[in-house]
Amino acid sequence: MDILTWAALSTDEQKAALQRSPLIGDSGLEQSVRAIVDAVASRGDAALKEFNQKFDGFNSANIDSLRLSESEISAASTRVSSELKAAIAQAMANIDVFHSAQQFRPIEIETQAGVRCELRSEPIEKVGLYIPGGSAPLISTVMMLALPAKIAGCEKRVLVSPPPINDAIVYAANACGITEIYQVGGAQAIAALAFGTETIPSVDKIFGPGNRYVTEAKRLVSQDGRCTVSIDMPAGPSEVLVIADSDANSAFIAADLLSQAEHGPDSQVILVTDSEPLAQAVNQALESQLAALPRQEIAATALKGSRTILVKDMQEAALVSNRYGPEHLIIQTRFPRDVLNHIRAAGSVFLGAYTPESVGDYASGTNHVLPTYGYSRAVSSLSLADFSRRFTVQELSAKGLLGLGQAVMTLASNELLDAHKNAVAIRLASLKD
Repeated sequence: MDILTWAALSTDEQKAALQRSPLIGDSGLEQSVRAIVDAVASRGDAALKEFNQKFDGFNSANIDSLRLSESEISAASTRVSSELKAAIAQAMANIDVFHSAQQFRPIEIETQAGVRCELRSEPIEKVGLYIPGGSAPLISTVMMLALPAKIAGCEKRVLVSPPPINDAIVYAANACGITEIYQVGGAQAIAALAFGTETIPSVDKIFGPGNRYVTEAKRLVSQDGRCTVSIDMPAGPSEVLVIADSDANSAFIAADLLSQAEHGPDSQVILVTDSEPLAQAVNQALESQLAALPRQEIAATALKGSRTILVKDMQEAALVSNRYGPEHLIIQTRFPRDVLNHIRAAGSVFLGAYTPESVGDYASGTNHVLPTYGYSRAVSSLSLADFSRRFTVQELSAKGLLGLGQAVMTLASNELLDAHKNAVAIRLASLKD
């Protein structure tokens, strides 16, 4: 990777050094995705079957339904090895523990005498879970989405994934309590979840990462007046930033960088360090490890849009990281928690030499659905709360209204909203009768 010295860069050059992959931002993307969304909205299952053939080479005309039957789910599950089932069980256990600990606790408080306010939470009724397929079927994403949805109590949990769906995805979904599994992927799957079709029900909220087409489809349907659906977050191509000092293990760093680079050619990896010898050693380790990867061509393309940034110290390293706002942040330094104290923007943080990003992707218990493109400066990682809606309740006694009414009327009057004022005044007048 190219090595840049942060202090030697101009303001514009520093900004350019933190730009995302140039493969992101195809000007024709919105138009292409909108055509797919409109086709599904108007033609339903027929459009889905055509897109299955066009994009995935899957002839849906030869199957009875886009939905997997119980027998198909059972058959797929029997084909999964016992070793993989054991790994899925261990990951599920940790994810369950961490997300169960996030259960909402209602708030009830009297803000002043006779004025009672509450914060409550209810599960979102219908959720759609998108699981990427293709060359890297994300079994782990099934657990990251399906388990929190189940723990939160979402009544209808619908899973979609590109056909033919990997057996392990089917098994993991079933193990997590998902029984509605549909063979459809890409932007067309997002449209189906948003609008509903003859086969696939519409949902209230869509979750899950995906490629540029999926991400754009999520954005479009969330802004489409023909449906009412929300999305989890901006979640596109993977990215990682590693902060390392001279004590760090260059082979570990190279492995972490490549673990994200292999996701796709538009993934991006960045190393921020105060040690030029380490930066050179990481480049050498990247070269040797890359040669042994089955997905080396994908990773090599991602590395072309990646770089190393030299800083004067760890405080400046944290500043650079905060400006970038990485999806994944690895801190491999002598005192990682000291650096953590200066971190303000990251989707998920991994501390120390023995915490590769891979553990968060699969089995530590945290969620791997994270904001990208720098959105981590304002958007949080996926959690149990995302599968629920929070709402407030207030209840005033006559005494409470007497104590609060004048303040409300004064504020309403100054906002020139007389009907608001009158709604209070008429009640206060009744208490004098």
